Amino acid sequence: MDTKVEHILYDDNDIAKAARCLKAMSHPLRLKILCVLGDEALSVQDIVEQVGTSQSNISQHLSILREKNILGSEKKANRVYYYIDDKRMTQLIAMMKEVFCHQH
Repeated sequence: MDTKVEHILYDDNDIAKAARCLKAMSHPLRLKILCVLGDEALSVQDIVEQVGTSQSNISQHLSILREKNILGSEKKANRVYYYIDDKRMTQLIAMMKEVFCHQH
């Protein structure tokens, strides 16, 4: 077996991180938020407009994604901007779009 593959399969820290990320992403609204963010940093209001639910609902899900270290945030003036804080997550979202979001 390839040692790189062995390392990935048996590194408990990587497996734990992957499991946390996948669990956090497993909620449809959180997955939609991540898809909307992509490579951008967006304000809560921008996310609300693109996702189409209440600000309080979005804020709850943003909080969960921050707790799992998937999102980062930056305050500018009176707005908070959220962004995907782990480039591996951006890659994963791109792959999921490629696999699941194609037109038939």
